[in-house]
Amino acid sequence: MVLAQGRWNEEQARKWQEKHGWLVGANYLPSYAINQLEMWQIGSFDLARIDQELAWAQSLGFNSMRVFLHDLLWTGDGKDLLERMEQFLSVAEKHKIGIVFVPFDSVWDPQPVAGKQRDPKKGVHNSGWVQSPGASILGDPNKHVLVKPYLQGILKRFKDDPRIQAWDLVNELDNDNANSYGRNGNKTELINKAEMGLRFAERCFEWAREIGPSQPLTCGLWIGLWEDTTKLSPTDKLCIEKSDIITFHNYGDGESLKRAIRSLRRYGRPILCTEYMARGNNSNFDPNLGILKEESVGAHNWGFVDGKSQTIYPWDSWQKPYDKEPDLWFHDIFRRDGTPYRQSEVDYIRTVTGAKR
Repeated sequence: MVLAQGRWNEEQARKWQEKHGWLVGANYLPSYAINQLEMWQIGSFDLARIDQELAWAQSLGFNSMRVFLHDLLWTGDGKDLLERMEQFLSVAEKHKIGIVFVPFDSVWDPQPVAGKQRDPKKGVHNSGWVQSPGASILGDPNKHVLVKPYLQGILKRFKDDPRIQAWDLVNELDNDNANSYGRNGNKTELINKAEMGLRFAERCFEWAREIGPSQPLTCGLWIGLWEDTTKLSPTDKLCIEKSDIITFHNYGDGESLKRAIRSLRRYGRPILCTEYMARGNNSNFDPNLGILKEESVGAHNWGFVDGKSQTIYPWDSWQKPYDKEPDLWFHDIFRRDGTPYRQSEVDYIRTVTGAKR
């Protein structure tokens, strides 16, 4: 019987923050990939392209990237996935970038299928991103255990790897995708998503604690400002009470971001904002990145390079697809050739990070 380790105490969390300093970077999906599967699968995994794009990240002074995995990548004993993760980490280390891995995600398509991925839908934001695990597993508590070998397998291999900064176990665990797969003719989402997501995340923490990684475990708060502790949802409470470090998402303006940070200070742990920056929502690098640095809160904006994920288009493109590139990009920093969408933003980012030009 394996005795699971407990949640880190505040002193352990503080020492982790002292060791790593201020983490700054982006959520990273290579431009060649429509989703996590296409990023990592044999036949599409492109280490040379990743190397090139992470060099652009290094040029901005980024020292961290948040990167999604997928349970369908685990086949047999996981040898192929583990080898590609090792290759990826080596390239990231070459560019002085650490990694926050996200093993599971509850956003976008609930019916993932391994193998060749579909082409992007014209003018639609994240038209091919897939959930992990899919609804057929997430919706049946008896099947949750099917992904345990995957989670524990990657943790066993990399639990003491200094190139990994944290494990963000489940992304937006109760997101019902009402804007996409939960509406109109796409009603493929679980009706009881919040309940199943909560049960699944609780098990993920248990399975991960059994391995006892030296990196912190977390699960991010993603909707709200969390100012009133009497109104925290069960999901909010799990994210706060189980996580070694506090992570959250904020796609609001600077004042909204400040309010969220003030709310989360009460828990006495390091804080990372693992998703922000949506220009159409008035969530911009200037001033939000500067606020995050001033507050010593880690910063991972959504989107890095325009590619098959098409996150230059806003969320509402699911209702009204675009027929051309929008004047105002929603996410992302670079075009596919490495030129910035806005040079002024790149200059600002470098000023905040202290990157050498």
